[in-house]
Amino acid sequence: MKISRAGGDMSTQGGRKLLPENAYRKLEPGEVYEPIVPASDKRAEVTPWSIGLGILMVIIFTGASAYIALKAGNGIEASIPIAIMAIFFGSMRKPKSTILENVMVQSVGQASGVVAAGATFVIPALYINRLDVSWWEIFLACGLGGALGVVLIIPLRKYFVKELHGELPFPEATAINEVLVTGESSAGGAGKILLLAFLLGFLFDFFVEAVHLWNADLTTSVLGWGIGESLDGVRIEIKLAATAALFGLGLIIGVKYASIIAAGSVLAVLVMVPLVYRFGSQAGSVTFGQASYEIAKMSSHQIFANFIKPIGIGAIAISGLVGILRMGKIVVSSVSLGFKGLAKSSGQQSNTERTQLDISPRNVIIIELALTLAMGLLFLVVASLTKVGGESYGFGDALLFAFVGMIVTFLLSLLFTPVAAQAIAIVGVNPVSGMTMITVVLAIGALILVGLSGSAGMIIALVVGAAVCTALSTSGALVTDFKIGYWIGATPRNQERWKFLGIVVAALVVAAVIPLMDASYHFLDPVTGLPNDKVLPAPQANMIAALARGLMADPANQPWMLYALGGVVALVLLMAGVPMLAFALGMYLPIDINIAVLAGAICGWLIGKTGRTDEVKKTRREQVNLIAAGLMAGAATIGLITAVLRLPVVGAPVRYLAVGLDSEVVAVSRGKPIVQDGKIVEWCDQTNPPVAECDEILLDRPYETTSDGKVVVSEDGKPKMRHPWFRDVGRALGFLMLLVLGFCCYGLARLGAKWQLGGSKGDPGT
Repeated sequence: MKISRAGGDMSTQGGRKLLPENAYRKLEPGEVYEPIVPASDKRAEVTPWSIGLGILMVIIFTGASAYIALKAGNGIEASIPIAIMAIFFGSMRKPKSTILENVMVQSVGQASGVVAAGATFVIPALYINRLDVSWWEIFLACGLGGALGVVLIIPLRKYFVKELHGELPFPEATAINEVLVTGESSAGGAGKILLLAFLLGFLFDFFVEAVHLWNADLTTSVLGWGIGESLDGVRIEIKLAATAALFGLGLIIGVKYASIIAAGSVLAVLVMVPLVYRFGSQAGSVTFGQASYEIAKMSSHQIFANFIKPIGIGAIAISGLVGILRMGKIVVSSVSLGFKGLAKSSGQQSNTERTQLDISPRNVIIIELALTLAMGLLFLVVASLTKVGGESYGFGDALLFAFVGMIVTFLLSLLFTPVAAQAIAIVGVNPVSGMTMITVVLAIGALILVGLSGSAGMIIALVVGAAVCTALSTSGALVTDFKIGYWIGATPRNQERWKFLGIVVAALVVAAVIPLMDASYHFLDPVTGLPNDKVLPAPQANMIAALARGLMADPANQPWMLYALGGVVALVLLMAGVPMLAFALGMYLPIDINIAVLAGAICGWLIGKTGRTDEVKKTRREQVNLIAAGLMAGAATIGLITAVLRLPVVGAPVRYLAVGLDSEVVAVSRGKPIVQDGKIVEWCDQTNPPVAECDEILLDRPYETTSDGKVVVSEDGKPKMRHPWFRDVGRALGFLMLLVLGFCCYGLARLGAKWQLGGSKGDPGT
């Protein structure tokens, strides 16, 4: 038997110097991989430090990832930042953390992104479709789904990780592994850069979101010499949201995909919107669905929201479906691999070495059964609480609906788990949006067959979708953890056990964050009652919401023609070889988000071009990802703090911080638009409340209004701003501060490269 050990025949770059020569290649017959930490080594792994720091990372990055995903449609990839912080903080304690403790911190902390993805892709669809959902329903759907994803991937661990060693590239796991193995020498500087970037993002968005010290809403409509008015006349408006959160997202996405996303915005906002205005305004009144539109009187944003966004939703849906179909070979092979892995996992674990220990097959089956029954109980409670026409479903009907939901959840999770795992192992991307869409469609079909439709059907179908989405995200992430542990020598059973705790904590965080974001920023605009894409775009959730609404609630009045047109656009992109989903997201998301992301991407690209030597340039490019993660985490943290400070229940103290924008707490009728034709029509008289329930909201008022809610117009026909300087000078200052943010990122990259390379070698002078 041939064994390669660390310290023997070694490769020459990065962490490969510390890993055995056969770490990344297929093993020869009879050859055995020996990890960095041998099975006989009993060094510290599960300690209060490693679990405590892991939970702290879960709390921080779950909130941050959920916030960014709701704001911009993309979450934070937190694994590498968590690994760096584990090494950085671990090096400050006495004694220093072991590499196995760092692996455990990363493994527990990685629960943040997977649960946030499952929640933000689906749960907001409940709010968008005006369906009541409680925090405990969000917690249980995500927690049970994530735990199910853990136990379903455990039987497949040895097959994917050990028996296919060297045959699957595991790109994400490889990157994290290199950080953990080589990080002892470089994580000090990297950790400092991450913390400095966090502070920069926190402060920048504090002045933007809470203080409104400058106007981050940059737009061509305020351009002088008649340019802005001329563009507005043909319904062309280019915007940029100058926030650290979006700028950081652009840094990490890169120029290629940011450009594709921006191209989608260009087609939607600068081509389609003017065309709809040009030809629609000649037709007078246009009837579409149940609504009638006078396009000549509509703003560019109104045209985009009513006619272009549905095209984007159709393009997103078809892109996700095509993504699954293009992975057909992976789907088929991974299912067969999954059954092989299940067959091989049924043996006893006695005399199994530490690095191959799993939770026992017997316990795995018991946990799977318990989780499935708990999911059925959740659906039973949800079905029982849901009323149709003021009447609740009988116990028999509720039990039937719950049984169908439970079976659909388990079977689809079981089917898609190996798909998610193999997709992550091969390309590093989990096709979770496409699989979630298929899940919701199949769940809706099954529920319709047993007589459930309308609001109750949508609630159960969407909760099923949230559970399956979280399960798939978790299984893909855990197979990455397993591979890292296999390379380094962690105990799989410890990773599995403590991943459950990470999932529970992450589910609690998203169960707090999503209702908080709705209460503070509103998934539905309180003025129009339409999806609030200016503040919370949540593109995947809007797509899922439209799908559920169209199939179960009101299929006759959905814009199927526009959805189909979006599908055609996606197919044209497929034939042209353009990444469909990125372009489709650009068509759906507001242009101010996408241009801000592009600005960040260009800044990151320029940073990577600076420096005298190729080594310095490469090192600065590596710093960009750290800076991006720090910026987004810091910006998201202050964003969540600001969301709390916007709540009327705590007195909305954020209104006393604002410099350039006024806000006030008002009472509105729940679920109804409060303004029509510039006049308030649905206030709540709280001393004599109407039948509709009342909600208190914080309403931002940039314009002067009369007592009955009408906007005051100046002599030139423009609305009077409460703080006139905020319109022009405020935006000029906002543009200037965006440039300052870019230069600060350059300075951090330069400093980080200097620390990593050491001395003058990293000093760019350069």
